[in-house]
Amino acid sequence: MKTRFVLALVALLPVLAACSKPEAAAPAADTAAPATSAPAASAPATDEAATAPAAAAPAQAAADVPNNNPPVVPEGAAPVEGSDYTVITDGQPFEPADGKIEVVEAFNYICPACAQFEPLFNQWKAKEPADVRVVYVPAQFRPDFRDYAKVYYAAQALGVDKQSHDAIFKAIHVDKTLPGEGQSIDLKKIAQWYTQYGVSAEQFEQTVGSFAVAGKMAKANQFLMRAQIGGTPSVIVAGKYLVKGKSMADMLRIADHLIARERQAAAAK
Repeated sequence: MKTRFVLALVALLPVLAACSKPEAAAPAADTAAPATSAPAASAPATDEAATAPAAAAPAQAAADVPNNNPPVVPEGAAPVEGSDYTVITDGQPFEPADGKIEVVEAFNYICPACAQFEPLFNQWKAKEPADVRVVYVPAQFRPDFRDYAKVYYAAQALGVDKQSHDAIFKAIHVDKTLPGEGQSIDLKKIAQWYTQYGVSAEQFEQTVGSFAVAGKMAKANQFLMRAQIGGTPSVIVAGKYLVKGKSMADMLRIADHLIARERQAAAAK
């Protein structure tokens, strides 16, 4: 099932540019994201590697599965500040954890480029050692992005985010059974879709509008504003570095170098 999903997703999606932040996005009351907070230059380009068949993607790619992988040996030249990454002023991890190097993927379910990136990101994640902790942070710079960001945090609050993460990309971009770009976001339809994971539609809708989700939204928006992402998908390492890169695959190559840098710095303390 997982393999069929990945191959179908890759086959149906064209080579896409990143989902860029609008020049004049209107902030929502619960997110207050100024349109000038992120330069468009940080949005990565796509590449052939991102569209290659991804049959090796792990079945539980979105889950935090412990592994005994050795540290990844970074490939290529060491990244250069400015061209390969930017340093985030006063940057801190989104969810600090002792002994872990955090890698944030700034994404949104409705973003076609994020759907294209996810199989590649899942393969990369499966190869990382146990000291690398992946955290998903949904971007909110458009009304439809904000709706799906709430959906993500509702699923997280209900404990169904990991098993539904890949499936909702498929439902939006491959099966087209959930609203996509340019369509009206039907929360009732989305809530009904989540009932397959053992939650009621009413419970899901109530959670979407909860104070807990509003708090997560505000925290996520503050984090991504500080990082000044220019689009999705974006990758942030240790809360300090916003990866740029020439392609999706290059983003992950650069991330491996920055992870190795953080690991070396921690060992030297």
